[in-house]
Amino acid sequence: MPARPPKVALMTTPDETEAQFYEALQRGDLDRVMAVWADDDDIACIHPSGPRLLGLHAIRAGYESLLEGGGLNLRIAQVRRLVVGNSAVHHVLEELRVETPEGTQSAWVLATHVFVKTPQGWRLLVHHASPGSEGAVQEVGDEPSMLH
Repeated sequence: MPARPPKVALMTTPDETEAQFYEALQRGDLDRVMAVWADDDDIACIHPSGPRLLGLHAIRAGYESLLEGGGLNLRIAQVRRLVVGNSAVHHVLEELRVETPEGTQSAWVLATHVFVKTPQGWRLLVHHASPGSEGAVQEVGDEPSMLH
């Protein structure tokens, strides 16, 4: 198991980093999944209903287990973005499609990604995912308090 992920092209936006992350998951490419993570001991990952994984080695082991059957049929259904300075937060609704004896079934996942801008480009600092439902497609929020 390599200590650090391979070098990747400079990711100039959080959207590029997120796109590379999902593409790597779809392809089942563990090295590319790990290449989007920040080179920081404090990175964290929580898979739906899973424990908190801290650091590159624990996160790599978690994704290795997740991808042992190959790539994931996963797509982003919705994303909300907030960028402030050298940090970005994306709230994502994921649709995971799984083949079952009854046909293709969809599982919904709510994920939060925290990105940080580094000298190597934008990198993933935190991935926190929770089980969702088809109802998660509907957003609930406050009405704006001021009209612009």
